[in-house]
This record gives sequence, structure tokens and C-alpha cells, in this order.
Amino acid sequence: MAENQQAAGNENQNQPQFALQRIYVKDLSFESPNAPMVFQEQWKPQVNLDLNTAHTKVSDNQYEVVLSMTVTAKLDEKVAYIVEIQQAGVFMVAGIEGPQLGQMLGAYCPTILFPYAREAIDGAVGKGSFPALMLAPVNFDAIYAQALKKKQEETAGEAGAEQTH
Repeated sequence: MAENQQAAGNENQNQPQFALQRIYVKDLSFESPNAPMVFQEQWKPQVNLDLNTAHTKVSDNQYEVVLSMTVTAKLDEKVAYIVEIQQAGVFMVAGIEGPQLGQMLGAYCPTILFPYAREAIDGAVGKGSFPALMLAPVNFDAIYAQALKKKQEETAGEAGAEQTH
């Protein structure tokens, strides 16, 4: 009986494990360089969203994932506001390696962080006295797949260039 419990314990150690340990705002910035004049204009902004993700290993099984987002709203050529956020999280990941780990840190974790970043951006925009901004969901799996494909193409291109020289 004790052998079965020990064997079960060893099996659990080899099982993939994932846990969210903490979510936090690492950096948040709001600018409205053309206020108060911008409030006099009709509100039909062009909104641009730039986003990026990064991760660093904190300890053996802990990773910090940072979702960086910049939202710029313009009326014609005038900037109404710029919001920048670095929404971060610490995730425990064990028993997952290679491409699966890359997918987890590059797509799955940012998907978890995105609603928190979206809420913080909307709050900052509201406190700046602008209409609510509800960003559409982002498909981080597709973004990760595109980045991976681009990286593979660049690597293949470099390898081909080395062979021809």
C-alpha cells in the first residue's frame, strides 16, 4: 500500500503543472497632450493598439510574463490620449518543456493577462474624461503562431544565406 502511494506521488511530480501565482500592474502611464482643446472636437478617434509579450524565468518553475500594450487615440493628427501598460503575472509551470512551454508563456499566459490590462486601460481612459474604451479580444495563439513562423523563416533564410556564401 505504501508503495502504491509513493508511486502515485512520483507520477504527480511528472505531471504537467500550471498555476497563476500573482497578477500585477508593473507600469501604467496615461497622457493627454492636447487636453483641454481635444474635448472641443467631435469624438471620432482612430485608435491604434500595439502589443508585445515577454517572459523571464524567476526561479526553477516560476516565470514572469509581461504583456505590454500601448493604445493611441487620435483625432485627425492630434493625439487625444496615449495609454501604456505593462500587465504582468507570475506563473508556476512544471513538467512542460520545449514548444509547449513556449506556447504556454507566449500565448496562454498573455491571454490570461489581457482582461486585466484591458480593464486598467479603460479605467485610465475614463479618469482622463474620455469615453469608455473596450478593446476587442486578442487571439494570442494566432499572434504567437505568426511570430514563430516568422522566426523560422528568418532562421531558414540565414541558413540558406550561409550556404550560398
